[in-house]
Amino acid sequence: MRAVVCRALGALDELKVEEWPDPVAGPGEVIVDAEACGVNFVDGLMAQGLYQIKPTPPFVPGSEIAGSVSSVGEGVTGVSVGDRVVAMPGLNGFAEKVKVRPAQLIPVPEGLDMATAACFVQSYCTALFALDRRGQLRSGETLLVLGASGGVGLAAIDVGKALGARVIAAASTREKLALCRERGADDEIDYATEDLKLRAKELSGGGVDMVYDPVGGDYAEPALRACAPWARYLVIGFANGEIPKFRLNLILLKSCQVVGVDWGGSANRDPKLNEGLLSDLTAMIAEGRISPPAPAALPLEQAGAVLAELAGRRRLGKAVLLPGS
Repeated sequence: MRAVVCRALGALDELKVEEWPDPVAGPGEVIVDAEACGVNFVDGLMAQGLYQIKPTPPFVPGSEIAGSVSSVGEGVTGVSVGDRVVAMPGLNGFAEKVKVRPAQLIPVPEGLDMATAACFVQSYCTALFALDRRGQLRSGETLLVLGASGGVGLAAIDVGKALGARVIAAASTREKLALCRERGADDEIDYATEDLKLRAKELSGGGVDMVYDPVGGDYAEPALRACAPWARYLVIGFANGEIPKFRLNLILLKSCQVVGVDWGGSANRDPKLNEGLLSDLTAMIAEGRISPPAPAALPLEQAGAVLAELAGRRRLGKAVLLPGS
């Protein structure tokens, strides 16, 4: 089969499509023929050796796919050949065939095509886990989303609006902010040209109730300073590359909370938690409360280029790789 192979941790432009051995379903395993492979920021971190999990090369990156079950191993129940599924393999996703455990599968949600389904789970589970389970966002509150034009940012806009929040999107270009407005943001801040703290306070009438921060770096402290008393600051990730250090006096004076959000680790520790998130998200899609956007679709050969765009924060929205193209 064809697969994107990382032969050495480091440069993303060295990722190449190669012939790779077909996986075989052993006991308790399933093979999925991938129709679309979601591309996520974490995939680039793994290929560069910058993630807390460091696979040993050579390996196939890719953590999220959608496709059809082609083989079922001994002892597997509840999964049949031909089932349309979304799978979260963690690794080995940028390939024509992927081996997974049944617990890593969910049916493709009604209303989503394969490409959209392939890049839905990570971003939307992160958003719902953060905003609802961890932050307890309430209807009528004001939500500030940093890095709002990326996949997790756009999901936060969509989920935040579904939960009844007023959403302020912050990003670094007018093009990015136009996409955020198109996806439902009520207001926007260009933090390349505007003062993030002052503008967020102005738009929120004195301070925001919640910050959703997948960026970190220099934007963290201004966003914290833009918080209202009793606000919640959600730490999602550090796409900027720099882990910020907060002044504890700011947290004390605002009586606010800084809340860690590790969806992946939490889901591994508590599978029932993830089942609940996915059940809620599937219902929200069916009810028309959220509408995951269609991603850009590219051939496997573009894996390195797309990951480099994500690492450099140059890509708008989500992208998938199509193994069959």
